[in-house]
Amino acid sequence: MKKLDLGKDNINKLLLTFSLPCIVSMLINSIYNIVDQIFIGQGVGYVGNAATNVIFPFVIICNGIANLLGTGCAAGLSLRLGAGKKEEAKKLIGSTITTLLITAVIFSIISYILLPELINIFGCTENVYKYAYDYGRIIVLGAPFMIIYTGLTAIIRADNSPKYSMSCLLVGAIINLILDPIFIFKFNMGVKGGALATIIGQIISSIMAIMYIPKIKTLDLKKNDFIPDKSIFKILGYGASSFITQMTILVLFVYMNNIMTKYGKVSEFGGDIPLSVYGVASKLNGLYVSSVLGVAIGAQPILGFNYGAGNNKRVKETLKKVLIINFIIGIIFNLLMILFPSQIVSLFGSKDNNLYLKFATDFLRIFLMLSFLNAFEMTSSIVIQSLGSVKKATFVAFSRQIILFIPISLILTKKIGLYGALYAGPIADSICFIIVIFVYNSVTRKIFNNKEKFDNDEKINTILNQNRNVVVTISREYGSGGRYVGKLLSEKLGVKFYDKEIINLISKESGYSKDFIYNNEQSKTNIGGELYNLDDNLFKYEEKVILEVSKNPCVIVGRCSDYILKNKKNVIKIFLYSDLENKINRCVKYYGLNKEEAKKKINKVNKDREKYYKYFCNQNYKDLNNYDIFINVDKIGIDKTVELIKEYIDKRFI
Repeated sequence: MKKLDLGKDNINKLLLTFSLPCIVSMLINSIYNIVDQIFIGQGVGYVGNAATNVIFPFVIICNGIANLLGTGCAAGLSLRLGAGKKEEAKKLIGSTITTLLITAVIFSIISYILLPELINIFGCTENVYKYAYDYGRIIVLGAPFMIIYTGLTAIIRADNSPKYSMSCLLVGAIINLILDPIFIFKFNMGVKGGALATIIGQIISSIMAIMYIPKIKTLDLKKNDFIPDKSIFKILGYGASSFITQMTILVLFVYMNNIMTKYGKVSEFGGDIPLSVYGVASKLNGLYVSSVLGVAIGAQPILGFNYGAGNNKRVKETLKKVLIINFIIGIIFNLLMILFPSQIVSLFGSKDNNLYLKFATDFLRIFLMLSFLNAFEMTSSIVIQSLGSVKKATFVAFSRQIILFIPISLILTKKIGLYGALYAGPIADSICFIIVIFVYNSVTRKIFNNKEKFDNDEKINTILNQNRNVVVTISREYGSGGRYVGKLLSEKLGVKFYDKEIINLISKESGYSKDFIYNNEQSKTNIGGELYNLDDNLFKYEEKVILEVSKNPCVIVGRCSDYILKNKKNVIKIFLYSDLENKINRCVKYYGLNKEEAKKKINKVNKDREKYYKYFCNQNYKDLNNYDIFINVDKIGIDKTVELIKEYIDKRFI
């Protein structure tokens, strides 16, 4: 994972690395509830399933809180890392973790106190109430752990540790899976056993997630970073879409519970069967939703980083692949629900109840008829959020459940009763799909249009560069990313790049071996108090090569090229530097050094460069008068540094 580069690595590789663990993580979250539903359905019957359905809104609220803070922090973290704003990123993480812990405890206390009233609001029937209360009071006590591990695992994924994030959830799910049959069947605890097995698994998951906090690797967190400040409001903005998505699911869930109960009572099925069936169907749909959101949220660090870094081409490629994957997932889910509804429902018990099986089969085939279209709505919401358009992401998340489904179902249930709610599903799905197309296009059009303009500008600038013979020299501190900036700049300008390539040319010119040149160029030793160059002729050959290559447009890194070419009018002289902490982190990440080794290496190389420059150029290496631009790379990031230099070239020469 340390070797992954969000700005350069293959998109397929990055999606597989980030999204697969995210999908598994979210599926595990869904499986927590499905496992309970299956074992409770087999052990207690559909009344037990109805009870878990009544309590499920608490789970939705927990996920909403966790997504508001955790997913919001993940989105903000990726954007700031892409833009090189590490100090802001540290405060985002610290504030989120503290706020997450406090909010989780407060929610649990309030839920436990209001549990009896909330059970009735959530659509409970008289027959189901006792089971729902027994199950619910245990679940709400475990709510803090559910919120903590769900929120923290989103941050862990954004910290480039999706596998650890997945393992936190996987361990908890396995424990739940083992304990469920033991508590429900062996100890005959019924719904209480299912709830107890669930929260034990959640406790283990949250402990593992908390243990990761001191190991966060993209940033070096300090105690002061954990004091909540105004950055928490930025987090709430980034996570608003995910939170509203969960809240709309909550509203829909409570609404549907009450519709199933109300219209079920006046149908042949009664109130308990529709309530139970909706619970089963929603859990199955949760597997689909988890898979789609897993792909989209897993792609969020890739989208956020590249958008923050201004790499629109990679943003577009990632969007295309995420949408294709999620539509395939949607189609597969749809086919399973249409072709095998009775077999799937039978897993949850009550397979001998004909009325139960009839309504369950009808529900899956009708209500989920066009659910594959929801893949676009869910993906768009996360994607738009990742690109910073919070209001539009919120509208997308809000549109299907609240704006469309509830009004349509109210009209249809009044006309045709219980089945009106089922037919409202595909109608809302199809209308929502059309609306989201327009919203999605409005957000992405600007990015893609700018990209097309950027491509045209690149072609024009390449021709102009060749005509005006621009040469860029880059002097830099060791560890500041100067070579990478030079390489990217040469690609954007369409010109040749010279760094270590100069060694080959000097070797051909001088007859010295490449190893000798590599080990001795720019090196100085202090003998008897006098600076002594191992071979002064080496610089003469270096000077000759640089004068030769500068006859054509190019980018040259280091080797006193700014001084050698000081009399040429077509030369842009750049100096790049960064803070010591950032230089150390870059050396640790890219050169495999530990922090102490990196610090020593940085100090030594930079001192050698200063001595070398002073000896041959008789000037101070960091004298502002020697350069056209002085840039702190980590203040704006690699890609924006490249764009800044390119913009300067255009304004100076065009």
